[in-house]
Amino acid sequence: MAQHSVSLDLRPQITHSVAGRIVRYVNIAIGIALAAALVTVYWYAWRPLPQRSGRVEAPFGGAAASFDALGVPHIRAASLEDALFVQGYVTAQDRLFQMDGLRRMAAGDLAEILGPTYLESDRDARRLRMRRIAEAAYSTLPAADRAAFAAYARGVNRFIDTHGNNLPLEFTLLGYQPRPWSVVDSLLVCLYMYRDLTTTWRDEILKRDMLANGDRQKVEFLFPVDAGAGPQPGSNAWAIAGSRTASGKPLLSSDMHLAYSLPGIWYMTHIQAPGLDVSGVALPGTPGVMVGHNQRIAWGITNLQFGVQDLYIEQFDDRTGRYSYRGQVEQARPEREIIRVKGQPAYEMVVWVTRHGPLYVTDGNDRMALRWAAAEPGIMQYPILDIDRAQDWRQFTAALARFPGPGSNFVYADTDGNIGYHVAGKLPKRRGYKGDVPVDGSSGDFDWDGMIPFEQLPAAFNPPGGIVASANQNTFPVDYPYPITGNFAAPGRARQIRDLIAARGKWRAEDLLAVQKDVYSGFNKFLATLLVAAYDRRRAGNPALDQVVALLRTWNGQMAKDRAAPFLVTLAYQYLRTAAAESAAPTSGPRYQFALAPVALEILLRERPAGWFLDYDETLLRALADAVEEARRMQGPDLTRWQYGAYLRIAVDNPVIHQVPLVGKYFDIGPVPMSGASSTVKQTTRTLAPSMRMDADLGDWDRSLLNVQIGQSGQIFSSHYKDQWWAWYYARSFPMQYRHVEVKSTLEFVAK
Repeated sequence: MAQHSVSLDLRPQITHSVAGRIVRYVNIAIGIALAAALVTVYWYAWRPLPQRSGRVEAPFGGAAASFDALGVPHIRAASLEDALFVQGYVTAQDRLFQMDGLRRMAAGDLAEILGPTYLESDRDARRLRMRRIAEAAYSTLPAADRAAFAAYARGVNRFIDTHGNNLPLEFTLLGYQPRPWSVVDSLLVCLYMYRDLTTTWRDEILKRDMLANGDRQKVEFLFPVDAGAGPQPGSNAWAIAGSRTASGKPLLSSDMHLAYSLPGIWYMTHIQAPGLDVSGVALPGTPGVMVGHNQRIAWGITNLQFGVQDLYIEQFDDRTGRYSYRGQVEQARPEREIIRVKGQPAYEMVVWVTRHGPLYVTDGNDRMALRWAAAEPGIMQYPILDIDRAQDWRQFTAALARFPGPGSNFVYADTDGNIGYHVAGKLPKRRGYKGDVPVDGSSGDFDWDGMIPFEQLPAAFNPPGGIVASANQNTFPVDYPYPITGNFAAPGRARQIRDLIAARGKWRAEDLLAVQKDVYSGFNKFLATLLVAAYDRRRAGNPALDQVVALLRTWNGQMAKDRAAPFLVTLAYQYLRTAAAESAAPTSGPRYQFALAPVALEILLRERPAGWFLDYDETLLRALADAVEEARRMQGPDLTRWQYGAYLRIAVDNPVIHQVPLVGKYFDIGPVPMSGASSTVKQTTRTLAPSMRMDADLGDWDRSLLNVQIGQSGQIFSSHYKDQWWAWYYARSFPMQYRHVEVKSTLEFVAK
């Protein structure tokens, strides 16, 4: 019988078995990695999220913070100090890293955590002596102000002490622990804002250089003061009398224009304590409410833009620190600064301090000291809580009288039907000069003569017409007894606000959002009209511009993101501004960027004085042709595809999380196209925009509206990280809950 051999091939089975095990191991590995990632995210990013319910041990009991749907804390406490403790605690939950960044930026300590890239920023802060100013201010603070700061600091420190291993993600990524909060740190945050809103010395250098190389009369023309040009006082805020409103009670609006940041600069807060019931926006790191309303009054604050910095050219010996003053030799005080730099040796520097201030600017052979109002001895006070408690115009202005700065426009309304305005802040009295260029420090002829008395600052109470409205323009009258200088805004935005409000009656709070988002530019419309007229007079000169001129001819002056005309006019203006500066001082064109440049240019183009341009129409058409050429380089040859929003695009990056590979960008804002311009009510540029919007109804506080630019929290996994962004972008808003609060959760503070 024949034998048959049977062969079994097991290789396919073995192969499938091995492959199966590999897949299983890979899946297990992926699962472990995913689980590890989730645990990491939970531990470092989710676990530190703000606590909005439950209990917190405190040195007192009976206080609570109830949170609404936007994460706004509504604080109730049995005393003012307890309320400020709670404010410090809940603000730190959402904004501790921002607060730490603000105090570090002011003090010159950023390089310690962020590395050598920030060394120059730190050097600038040290030259300006920000921490030393804050430390000196602490010793002269009124007792009530110091107590308020101290109560707030205790709340911040309670959060830091109880969350040492559970801090916001940025501290983990950068590998450091925040030091305890102090009163000096709150003063540093105030000084950060002061510096941000009063740095004008660069304008002095620009004007000096143009005067040195150009025609004095022309240069002076390009730097107008524009005294008294505005029809009404105020700045980026307005109040409307009850005669113009639906309720018969005033309305007050405020939308402060500041640099973009993530998180935004303001933190919405409502505080109730004996003698205090205030709601609005607070500056993280400082107690109380900066802009808002209480039971009786509402107010807005915006930048005055009056010059409070002067440069003094000193006859200074770099080797010894000696300098001349009134024929005598004086010795500057050396201050040694050590800046810690992450990953590198510490950087050492010496700041020489003269009687006029620190030696701040070195330009060629010139050594210039900077005198700054914020550094004047005894000037720093903190009347914000007095403003928060004020019940009428008299109490309000009494609080403003001790406001140190930055120089500000305060707009006011009360439930009795009054509206008003008052400039506040310590503004230097100059003698013999305006403060618009550096002056000789050795003569002693240009020293300040104290500060302008509060009673002599511009003010208005119940003005005729029932409107207080403006937007950073100069409100000082032409015959003001003291020299006026500053980087005031052109008056066009103020006129537009007033015109829009005066055009109708029966205003309600929600109606005012339309004013706040208005993007009509009277100046740019004027410029477009001139460009078209010049082309019509010189049609044969450049027929290639036919399509462009047709676009400008029908344009309505709206700086809308989806239109091409605003893009063209913006570029044409830049070329015209440069041409005017070159005519005044050759080679200065690219540097000339002065806030009142549109005022000077409009006068120039209306009156057409001799000596500036050989042919004004030719200059206008040259600027238009250059604008078209640049537009083609930027957005292609097809003008039907040009959009202003593609030119004015903004992106707001998270300062730390943005650097995380792959995922960091998801926690940024934008880039997004924007409407508006520096000359529109909705003032929008690549660097700044409205930072908040408030519309207060003094007939019913619960009909008031408030929103911030991005969100309440700086914590990236918080539901309030950027939940307000699109409402801000499209100029929608949210109820400003006050008497009736829809509570979502409550955090109680109980005695240990």
